[in-house]
Amino acid sequence: MRARINRIIRDAIEECLDEGSLAFSGLPDVVVEVPKKEAFGDFSTNVAMVLAKEAGRSPREISATISTKISANPLVARCEVAGPGFINIFLENSYWTTVLAEILAAGGEYGRGDLGAGEKVQVEFVSANPTGPLHIGHGRGAAVGDALANILDAAGFDVTREFYINDVGRQMQTLGESVRARCLQLQGEDVKMPEDAYKGDYVREIARDFLARYGESVEGGGEAPAYRDFAAAAMLERIERDLADFGVEFDTWFRESRLYDDGSVEAAIEELREKGYVYEREGALWLKTSELGDDKDRVLKKADGYTTYFASDIAYHKNKVDRGFSKLVNVWGADHHGYEARVRAGLKALGIDDSVLRIIFIQLVSLLRGGRPVAMGKREGEFVTLRQVMDEVGADACRFFFLMRKADAQLDFDLDLAKSQAPENPVYYVQYCHARIRSIFDFAGEKGIEVPAEADPRVLSRIESGEEKVLIKHLGAFGEVIERAARDMEPHRVTFYLTELAGLFHPYYNRNRVVTDDAELTAARLLLCRAVKTVAANGLRLLGVSAPEKM
Repeated sequence: MRARINRIIRDAIEECLDEGSLAFSGLPDVVVEVPKKEAFGDFSTNVAMVLAKEAGRSPREISATISTKISANPLVARCEVAGPGFINIFLENSYWTTVLAEILAAGGEYGRGDLGAGEKVQVEFVSANPTGPLHIGHGRGAAVGDALANILDAAGFDVTREFYINDVGRQMQTLGESVRARCLQLQGEDVKMPEDAYKGDYVREIARDFLARYGESVEGGGEAPAYRDFAAAAMLERIERDLADFGVEFDTWFRESRLYDDGSVEAAIEELREKGYVYEREGALWLKTSELGDDKDRVLKKADGYTTYFASDIAYHKNKVDRGFSKLVNVWGADHHGYEARVRAGLKALGIDDSVLRIIFIQLVSLLRGGRPVAMGKREGEFVTLRQVMDEVGADACRFFFLMRKADAQLDFDLDLAKSQAPENPVYYVQYCHARIRSIFDFAGEKGIEVPAEADPRVLSRIESGEEKVLIKHLGAFGEVIERAARDMEPHRVTFYLTELAGLFHPYYNRNRVVTDDAELTAARLLLCRAVKTVAANGLRLLGVSAPEKM
């Protein structure tokens, strides 16, 4: 919407240049804003103040000259020069009916753009260690990552969703040892859990599954696979099932072990050595990350010969770039803040511009019930899982609430509010907007009135109240919201937008009859409702939240 106004302003400036009423070199960037007060117009620009110095004239004089040309556009009702030289633009009603017609014509495609121009982007998110169930922090990361991928896709990027499986290292061996100990305990053996064991109930459940499948004799080897492999497969299956029920599907599940199996980790270390960034100290291999933005050097390979997670992370990010991704988006927990500098240093050491990497940090989630914090765990090894929250409030409410704040802001998740069917519940309020319009259409149908299949300009011209114009203006900004959310990688912008849309529509409906005795006005308002329903559905789809027809 702003792009069209921007074009009108630029055309007016070019016309002034052609006729000689203004003189300067090159067109400036035109900034178009929506005034906070309706009395200041539909749009406003400060372009005259930007031009004043080079043009050698006062901003108000330049504004008056440009305004004359802008006002000549058939979509513009009038212009006003305000303050030190702002140009306030008031649009004809026909402009807003054009916007409405575009929404109705585009339908489910409305809001999509070409900002990304097909650029390949990888969004890696969740990537939880397969040593336990997903907790609510993982859930917030899943909602943010998946919604962001949807938004980037809508903005014209070629998006791949990826889950990185950390299936190498001591943590996986510990998981296997924990399951083995539980298996022996379940058979009556007096065995203590390892000191660093995983002690949640899920470990006991995996042990039961192991015994059920491979029988009571688990110490003889036989056909039973390693405890570690069985436990890892069981946890990944649970993680994948939880994510699927949460509405998240990945294009790629990338195993860390693959980087070792195909020699990528050793190859990356060797390349770093050749570039002069690797040195040996106390039997270990170190990377000179302190020369590349990190606060100190980091170990690639320990004195015992085992490589570090850092080494495989360097190989993994190189693998991403080698696969042709020009943007790498990592969604990490807030506890990984200190890890960013070393990963960027690793990329720089390989000769890769680290601007390719964008990291989004997910802050903590605090659960509330009755206004009081919910204990995150009562016994050792226990925590609130994503599954528990989903089962209590539903996946829709869960995703919407996770996306109500910026990712790097701490989130208070009110369980009671998320379950309520009241306007105070934002997800209910937005979904009810969509369902309510369906009920309006049903009511019209009972009266023998059909929603028009096409947007007749003459019919749309009946939409002329200020309240309706504000609603259409908000609908018309949807594409800009998607573009801004994609550029800044902030999916919460779509959540805000939908909440505001519902906040405009519900009061409008409460004050205005849609089905009236005036057939033409009824048709116009049904078309407006259809546009609202379309945008609400498109926005909810980006968030991965359903748009119910009935509630």
